[in-house]
Amino acid sequence: VQLQASGGGLVQPGGSLRLSCTVSGRTLDDYAIGWFRQAPGKEREGISCLSLSASWYDDLVKGRFTTSRDNAKDTVYLQMNELKPEDTAVYYCAAEWSPSPDYCLEYGFRLSPGYWGRGTLVTVSS
Repeated sequence: VQLQASGGGLVQPGGSLRLSCTVSGRTLDDYAIGWFRQAPGKEREGISCLSLSASWYDDLVKGRFTTSRDNAKDTVYLQMNELKPEDTAVYYCAAEWSPSPDYCLEYGFRLSPGYWGRGTLVTVSS
């Protein structure tokens, strides 16, 4: 599975940004796609997970971020609203084989993906 994240950039606090993760090499439906981020000086953290019929969000982003999929484009999106300076980080998408449609409901908070894309930098600053 190959993944490519894009869409990062500079945005003001309170603004919005949409990241894209294009997946190739395997059927998107067979995988849970997680979004992770790593801020300067901090460990990488998982913030969302999307499987065929379930999603999961970390409390830090719940209510502000939404992940969705477009199977026709083999792409998963991360819509980020109400961005804060503490959301500044390199964002990565990653794939983990999903044996059930509800995979993210049970395992979203502890994904251990085997496939990673290159990150895209999001900077929230005025």
